[in-house]
Amino acid sequence: MNKLRAWYAGLQDREQRVVAVGGVVLTFLILVLGVLMPLQSAVSSGARRNEVRREDLAWMQVNAPEIRAAGNQLAEDTGEAPVVLVDRVAREAGLGAALRGTQPNGTGVRVQLEAAPFDTVITWLATLDERYGLAIETITVDRAARPGVVNASITFTRPGH
Repeated sequence: MNKLRAWYAGLQDREQRVVAVGGVVLTFLILVLGVLMPLQSAVSSGARRNEVRREDLAWMQVNAPEIRAAGNQLAEDTGEAPVVLVDRVAREAGLGAALRGTQPNGTGVRVQLEAAPFDTVITWLATLDERYGLAIETITVDRAARPGVVNASITFTRPGH
């Protein structure tokens, strides 16, 4: 610090003013660019998130009765064993050629698919969950050679079992 003071004292009056003004400008820039702008950005980002959450809450409050009613729908009970149900729904969805194995697994079912269209698999999984109440316990999905086609190993279970 003493070296800095000695250097500053060795400057001419005009140079000292330039250094002092430059120091003030540098301090101002650091304060504005390094502190105030990031702080303002964080505050506005927080305000936007808060507004989105308010909108989501308002939507949820408006749609709560419909959501509650949909949540009370019971899964369709066909009386079929889960292994038969999964196999039948897969074939109805167009996955019959991709089925490589369907076997009981305790209270659930394990299914192997090979070269199955990804979109069809997703629709099939949603149908089993929403309409028949079969939940995915484990799933492994790998890309197949062709785009949009996957190999999958899925274990289903009935919730509560």
